Amino acid sequence: MRPSDKKPDQGDSRRDFLKKSSVITAIALTPGIAVKAAENNVDERFAELFEKIPLNLTVNNKAYKASVEPRVTLLDYLREELHLTGTKKGCDHGQCGACTVHVDGQRVNSCLSLAVMNEGKKITTIEGLADGDKLHPMQAAFIKHDGFQCGYCTSGQIMSAVACIREGHAGSRAEISEYMSGNICRCGAYPNIVDAIVDVKEGGATV
Repeated sequence: MRPSDKKPDQGDSRRDFLKKSSVITAIALTPGIAVKAAENNVDERFAELFEKIPLNLTVNNKAYKASVEPRVTLLDYLREELHLTGTKKGCDHGQCGACTVHVDGQRVNSCLSLAVMNEGKKITTIEGLADGDKLHPMQAAFIKHDGFQCGYCTSGQIMSAVACIREGHAGSRAEISEYMSGNICRCGAYPNIVDAIVDVKEGGATV
């Protein structure tokens, strides 16, 4: 390229690029710096994140009153405080569905819900699905159709399967597969899981 062919703003573009890069780098480093400063200065606002606040909710038809830190998830509260370990911690990012519970009748990934967000709500876990020693129809169907192998995802699968029917999304095998896609089974028991849901749906059992 001849000197006369050089674009007039080429030098400015390079300087702008370097400036922008410096700004982006500074922004990327800011969170760590801010957290470090909060730790060193014992920032009061940072400390507030760990101050426990009152929580009232109903889990499996039993009322609970507690004090929890705002950062505690519903999943950790159920497992660590109430010792309801049937709800599993899988990915802890809302991607596998192993932690599915019902909140006021709606399925929820409990790892993505803070405990304090559920103030006054009704929670149902896998432990509360059966009626005493009598299995819930969906639990019985999973056993009948071998809807599990290792079993780790099973509680979340069952909770989601019950909700799938309640929501009216069990009209066909394809629809069931679509609305159960948020629950991952690494063992690959999907066909049997769908069989169990179809069985309960066609059997007309109350879920």
